[in-house]
Amino acid sequence: MRAVHRAIAELRRGTPVLLRGPAGGLLVAAAETVGAEGLRELFAASLAPPVLLLSPVRAATVLARPVPLAAPEEGAVALRLAEALLRPDHLRALADPTAQTLLPETPERVAVPALAPHALALAKLARLLPALVAAPAGDVGLAVRQGLAMVNAADIDAYPPSAATTLRQVAEARVPLEDVPEARIIAFRAADGGIEHLAILVGDPVAHAAAGGTPLTRIHSECFTGDLLGSLRCDCGPQLRGALKKMAEHGDGVLLYLAQEGRGIGLVNKLRAYSLQDAGLDTLDANRALGYGADERNFLVAAEMLRQLDIGRVRLLTNNPDKLASLAVCGIDVVGRESHEFEGNGVNDGYLATKAARFGHLIGAKG
Repeated sequence: MRAVHRAIAELRRGTPVLLRGPAGGLLVAAAETVGAEGLRELFAASLAPPVLLLSPVRAATVLARPVPLAAPEEGAVALRLAEALLRPDHLRALADPTAQTLLPETPERVAVPALAPHALALAKLARLLPALVAAPAGDVGLAVRQGLAMVNAADIDAYPPSAATTLRQVAEARVPLEDVPEARIIAFRAADGGIEHLAILVGDPVAHAAAGGTPLTRIHSECFTGDLLGSLRCDCGPQLRGALKKMAEHGDGVLLYLAQEGRGIGLVNKLRAYSLQDAGLDTLDANRALGYGADERNFLVAAEMLRQLDIGRVRLLTNNPDKLASLAVCGIDVVGRESHEFEGNGVNDGYLATKAARFGHLIGAKG
């Protein structure tokens, strides 16, 4: 986990990283953060000219044509970059669908490196746009002397479940809330040292579970704009406060507040998605245009938090069938679902309609 976490930090600050796999090494740098110095370091240690790795949806926009994949699991497209495009400003424009830069020429599609899917996965873990400058590693010794971070492809694949299963309780306090005077907050931190997840306990759901009961439970992904600012673009704020109020009315419950903003793409990318939605895309298509999947969250985190709270059976407060299925797959006994629906406000009506029609949420006409 330490190697992956260091690689994440290096990508975010624009430094190249060396990915290692059975077939060799791949030097990668994030297109949205790399600068002239990072490009110089990548070129110095590479064996061949670099390519740009993009998601298929983003590549189709850059090339202005469909980009069928050689294999569905490939999940990446590689573009050969002319020298004129090997500049930080052009790389950012190629990576970011909200950028308005006019490119001097269109890149050429080429063969995808074997480690490309792992490289894009690493960028997503860093909550960066999944767009990377990549080149086969030539002089690994030079990369070592340059101090470049090195990470195994297998460790990138193992990182999300490892981060979830290493969660530990690190702090707890009584925090009376509006409408919920008896509330406690427990902070969980993973071994990677990343952002903490929180469990908000209303009443005593742990004692309820120990007595054979099934506490009311809500999995809530953080939403800075909705939860804190009261944004009208989503229903997150009403869902958060409504869940806590309902738990207080029931006598107890637990709300798992996960650090997975924007369905796992992060706040910066969520703001980019909002810009794309203002241009006409819905929630799902905006995420895909950025290179992300429709939902990038990891609900194993929620299951591990419940296990550490000794809560193995729950009634889930949700409209999302994926949450029911994900908790069940992770070993939590979901004995029932309670609807958690709120009326549209005139701004988020399309957002709610997309939830029902394209994400399968059980709201509106679906009951």
